[in-house]
Amino acid sequence: MTKTLFALILAMAASAVQASDPDRTYKDWFKDQKLAMATPPQAAPRQTAPSASSPSSSPVSTERPADQLLHALLSGKVSVEEERRIGDKIAGNFLGAVKLVPDDGLQHYVNLVGSWVAQQSERPDLPWRFGVVDSDDINAFAAPGGYVFVTKGLYRRLANEADLAGVLGHEIGHVIRKHQLKVMQKSQFIALAAGLLGKQVKDENQLIQNLVGNGAEIMSRSLDKEAEFEADRVGMVLAARAGYDAYALPKVLEDIGHVSDQDSRVALLFKTHPRPIDRFDHLAEAVGDRLDNLPEGKSLDQRFYRLP
Repeated sequence: MTKTLFALILAMAASAVQASDPDRTYKDWFKDQKLAMATPPQAAPRQTAPSASSPSSSPVSTERPADQLLHALLSGKVSVEEERRIGDKIAGNFLGAVKLVPDDGLQHYVNLVGSWVAQQSERPDLPWRFGVVDSDDINAFAAPGGYVFVTKGLYRRLANEADLAGVLGHEIGHVIRKHQLKVMQKSQFIALAAGLLGKQVKDENQLIQNLVGNGAEIMSRSLDKEAEFEADRVGMVLAARAGYDAYALPKVLEDIGHVSDQDSRVALLFKTHPRPIDRFDHLAEAVGDRLDNLPEGKSLDQRFYRLP
């Protein structure tokens, strides 16, 4: 993303944040969401099979699901449903390796904040799901289809709700820019599977499993450096659009940068991400003085859910 384009997005954020109050607007929005979720979904109408004499409106694919998914990954044209299936598998494997913190209040709160920030993105209709996992590591993860996880170790370092919004915004940025899918498309397994299309890859679950690996492998995969920089920019913009302090994410990066390289809690983060100081400097250069006239966003220290 060029600086010119980033300036345009920040200008959009500036106009949006004037009307966005996360302390009021998000409560109103979630009041509607709770009502919507309280209404049981109606069953889909039963479809009858077309008769031999009635032409079908669209041709029925004879490809197996695994072949369809592989073709989609190879072409870069993954449907929302395919993206969600991949994300389901990744999230399932990840949660098989590390569990959610057993605190319903915490999980509910993080989902409220995360969903509100996600509504500011260009993909608000994804089935966004957020969670805090029981790990002392300082890190956060995202999976295609709307999954975002923050470790308990990182959550404990956050000072307020704006910090949380910035961190979640960064991970939301990975999802909406499909960074993980792009990594999968470049994987060696895709190159191998392309030669096996229609032969040995018989099951979609097997295909996805081979692509995503186990929970430990998911956690240790790194994205391109530019993808991390882009997610930082997106996270800052989304938090600002949601009415939060736009500088919260840079403050979090600055805080993490003070953790010793020898601290095992940041070993994976420093292995898979650019150094916090490099990310901070990149954001500072990209933003410059463009936010000087932005109305001050909220930090919401008092509302922040604090762990015991």
